Amino acid sequence: MSAMKYPLILLAILIKTTSQQDQWSLLINPAVSYKPCTGDYDISVNYEPGLPPDEENKYDLTITKQFPLHTNLVIAFDSDASITLKDKSFARVDLNYDNSFTIRFFKPKDEITFTVKGVTPGVIPYVSSLVINTREYCGEPQLVGYLDPYIQGFKDTAVSPDRRPQGNCGRRKVTHTELIVNGAFTKPGDWPWHVALYKIDRSTIKYICGGTLISKNDVLTAAHCVTSRGTPVLPETLSVVLGKYNLIGGDTESQEREVFSLIVHKDFDHKRLENDIALIKLKSEVVFNDYIQPACVWYPKAVDKLPSNTDIFGTIVGWGFENTDRLAPQLRKAKMPIVTESTCIKSNPLFYSRLLTNNNKFCAGYRNGTSACNGDSGSAFQVFVPDQTGDDNPDAIGAWYVRGIVSVTLARVDVAICDPNEYGVFTDVEKYKSWIDNNIA
Repeated sequence: MSAMKYPLILLAILIKTTSQQDQWSLLINPAVSYKPCTGDYDISVNYEPGLPPDEENKYDLTITKQFPLHTNLVIAFDSDASITLKDKSFARVDLNYDNSFTIRFFKPKDEITFTVKGVTPGVIPYVSSLVINTREYCGEPQLVGYLDPYIQGFKDTAVSPDRRPQGNCGRRKVTHTELIVNGAFTKPGDWPWHVALYKIDRSTIKYICGGTLISKNDVLTAAHCVTSRGTPVLPETLSVVLGKYNLIGGDTESQEREVFSLIVHKDFDHKRLENDIALIKLKSEVVFNDYIQPACVWYPKAVDKLPSNTDIFGTIVGWGFENTDRLAPQLRKAKMPIVTESTCIKSNPLFYSRLLTNNNKFCAGYRNGTSACNGDSGSAFQVFVPDQTGDDNPDAIGAWYVRGIVSVTLARVDVAICDPNEYGVFTDVEKYKSWIDNNIA
C-alpha cells in the first residue's frame, strides 16, 4: 500500500503552563512527512505548512543511506528548483542543465538533508529521479502534487458562508432531452441568464462581451469589458440583450435594455487584471420568461453539495471564437475542470505566475482545444449544484451557480486571439460574494 495515501502527520503539541494567566506554549511546529519514491523508505520529504507565501513552496528532503567517499548523488525535479545543503562539511552541490543537481561527497556520511525550493512562487518541485553512483533509487516517483493542497498563497479576503436560499435562480424553464472553441451546440432557453453586451459607436453596434443576469436589474461581467484603460466607459455607449441565442439576427423572446450605471470594483487593475469584476445596472427591470432567468451566485458552502468537492467542473457559454477563428453564430458551450494553481503555473510559468498573485482567480481547462476565447470574456464559469447533496444523476434537479468570470487567456503566437490549448484564467466569484451582495442591494 502506497505511503502516499497515508502521510505522517506530526501534530503541534501544546502544553498548558501555570502562571498568573493560563497560557499555551507551542513545543513542536506542525509538519507533514511523505515518501516521495515508491518503495524506498530511506528517502523522505518533510514539509511545514503555514509558511509565508514566498516560502511555502519549499521542503526538506532527507536521504538515509551509506554514502562512501567520492559518492555522486544526482537528483532531478519536475520543475525549476534550488537546493541548499543543511550541512556543507561533507559534500558540495552543482547545478546541471536539466532541473537536476549533482551532490559530491568529499567525506563519508550515512545521511544527508537539504532544502528544496521552487523558483516560481506557488510551485513545488517534486523529485522525478534520484541516482546514487549510477543506480536509480526513485524509478517510481510520486508525481501527483501531494503537497499542493498546502499551498495557500496570498489571502486578503474571507467570506462567511451564505446559507440563505437564493430563490428560483439558476433553473431552466425550457426543457430539452438533449455549450467557445470546440464548443458543443446549445438550444434556445438552455442558458437563460447569459446576456450579450454590445458597444454602441456612432451608427454601429458591436458585440464585445458576455455577462450573466443575477437579478431583474443586475448583470455580472468582467471589469475589462466595461472599461477603457481602467476607466469605466459611459453607460449610454453600452447595450445589453437578454434571451439571445443567435449572435446576428433576431430572437423572438429577446429583450434589450439600456445601461443605467456601471459598478467597477474599486481596486480593478487593468494591466494585471486584478479584481476583474463589474456589475451593470439596467435602466429598466427585465421581464422574466422561459428564455430569460437569473443565475445563482456561488457561495462557499455550495461545494459541499457537489458529487465531488475536489474535481469541480464548470460550463462556459458564449459566442467566442471557434476553431475557424470567427465568432460562433449561435450560442456554444464547453465543459472543463478547475485545475490547481500549481498545475496552471507549471504549464507556462512566465505568463501565469504574473496573473496568479493572490487567491482571487483560478484556472480551468483541458489544454486540448476546449477553452474560453475572444468574445467569451465576462461570461460565467457556471457549476451545477444539485438540490440533493451528492446527487450525480444526469437528470438531477438543481441550479446553476456562477463560480467564476472569464478574465484572460494566453494568446496564440501567430495572431492576437486566444490559444485554445492553454488554460483560461477566471475571476473567483466566491471571493467577491460580499461585494456583489452589497452592490445589488
